[in-house]
Amino acid sequence: MQDPNEDTEWNDVLRARGIIPQKEKELTEDDIVAMVENTIEKKAQGKDMSDMGLDELNDLEDEIDEEEERIFEQYRRQRMAEMREAQQKNTFGEVKEISKSDWVTEVNKAGDGIWVVIHVYKPSIPACKLVNQHLTNLAAKFPATKFLRSVSSVCIPNYPDKNLPTIFVYHENEMKKQWVGAMAFGGMNLKQDEFEWMLAQVGAVQTEMEEPPKPEVKDVMNLAIRQSAINNDDDSDDDW
Repeated sequence: MQDPNEDTEWNDVLRARGIIPQKEKELTEDDIVAMVENTIEKKAQGKDMSDMGLDELNDLEDEIDEEEERIFEQYRRQRMAEMREAQQKNTFGEVKEISKSDWVTEVNKAGDGIWVVIHVYKPSIPACKLVNQHLTNLAAKFPATKFLRSVSSVCIPNYPDKNLPTIFVYHENEMKKQWVGAMAFGGMNLKQDEFEWMLAQVGAVQTEMEEPPKPEVKDVMNLAIRQSAINNDDDSDDDW
């Protein structure tokens, strides 16, 4: 789950061992300008432009083809767009309270590439308080994800309390996942890293955890079934 392009000590170790490729150096605006100037210098064959006559300058301009200029300009615009996108994706960082009237704008029209995690809750329910606490911490940890919450009676009239807490995960106007009721979260035993792992498996956050913080529920159940079978076999042996 870890991004191989991140600057972390673990990634540095992996790069040193050749497990992941070396991170490519990001080009700055100054780098691009230098590349353009270098191209011009090569075309000029080392001769300073101040020493060139009018005909030589005209010839130089003709030799710098439009394709080279187009490539540099395209790359510059692409980098600027990436920088704007990265800045936009890191402008959340907190849990925002919304009402029913905000749902379409904040959830359905959140924007391209934006993951939305919304908690439908009631303040009086202990499991909802726990989820809200984890949401606050995760919102600060993953500012690229939009974290929202809304009181059930405000956003979904007559929504049963037995369904709380409820988490909906949206991406580009499509619901990707929902967890309904306290048991879907493991009740009051839910830990923040477990909640983070749940969201990461959907794609809502980019976690650095490489494995779940605790065994999956189905694995625990399978273990219990196998243990029960072993115990039954032992009992049968005793009968003989």
